[in-house]
Amino acid sequence: MAQKGVQLINIVSVLCFLCSMDFHKGCSRVSAEGSPLNIQQSIQDREKDLQLLHREAEALRRSADETVAASEKIFTELIRLMENRSSDVRQQVRSQQRTEETRIKELQEKLQQEISELKLLSHTKDPHDSPPLPPLRESTSSFIVRPLRYFEDVTAAVSEVRDKLQDVLREKWTDVSLAVTEVDVLLSQPEPKTRAGFLRYSQEITLDPNTARSLLVLSDGNRKATLMGEQYYLSHPDRFTDYNQVLSRDSLTDRCYWEVEKTGEGGFFIAVAYKSISRDGDGDECGFGINDKSWVFDFEPIGYSFLYNTEQTLVSGPRSSRVGVYLDHRAGILSFYSISETMTLLHRVQTTFTQPLYAGLSMYLHGTTAEFCHLK
Repeated sequence: MAQKGVQLINIVSVLCFLCSMDFHKGCSRVSAEGSPLNIQQSIQDREKDLQLLHREAEALRRSADETVAASEKIFTELIRLMENRSSDVRQQVRSQQRTEETRIKELQEKLQQEISELKLLSHTKDPHDSPPLPPLRESTSSFIVRPLRYFEDVTAAVSEVRDKLQDVLREKWTDVSLAVTEVDVLLSQPEPKTRAGFLRYSQEITLDPNTARSLLVLSDGNRKATLMGEQYYLSHPDRFTDYNQVLSRDSLTDRCYWEVEKTGEGGFFIAVAYKSISRDGDGDECGFGINDKSWVFDFEPIGYSFLYNTEQTLVSGPRSSRVGVYLDHRAGILSFYSISETMTLLHRVQTTFTQPLYAGLSMYLHGTTAEFCHLK
């Protein structure tokens, strides 16, 4: 860990070569008016930094090559497994087909024999002179069972396996993408200082109707949520059953910024939460801010507060109907800003996010509306 710290310091040294320029005066790293000895030392420092960056680039390339090779091997194994299962199904279907065809052929032969014997009997003048016949079936219904069953159930079973695999891939693929985006050999970029800087990372957020409690009405392209009377929603395992909460449709795994505008007299929560937060019931595991899977900024008419895992922090700042939220998932930074003619920091959290996050809203007074603003 100490070695990594030294490497990062050296990388910062390279990034600070601009210190020698007029527009970067004041940095204590180096002075443009230094002595020849200091200048020579600075050159040596930068040459060392260049070597370090070269080693970092080589290590990055080597890691990427190994990861690509390992991933291709894993996917090849998955493809081979699917091909083997496909072959198994094909062999089983063909085997069962042959078995059933044999049974059909045997029955056909028996029927042909019975038909021949019946024809023989029909041409005999005196039935008493004919040889005795074996017992005859009245009709084919004695051995054909209805309804007939072919292989449609096999197709349905294979389709169900496919759907479940697709669900697993959709659920887990975000984790794969997050692991890729977390690769970072340099220091994270600093948080923007101006609203224009934040707007570079603006994120259009829409809400997922399948997560909304039945008392919430979504509108304006699912960007707005209003607490109203009971609404009709189809049952869904992602839906909050007891808390007036809703989550965004898409996950947040990079640097992003969004703003929420409130109308109405009541307060509301601006939240980020893991998808794994519980939905069914009124326990702490389901509510925003009262578990370790959600972070909440409480926007009350009489003041602000921040909640995480039941711990509340009172927050002071200028009142506004609009709040900005900045997230740097990789750096573990979550910041809330009051937005009016100026932009004022209200609260900042420094933590470690271990899963993709989803934006959330919650309100508790009927008629209160919160809306994700158009920023682009």
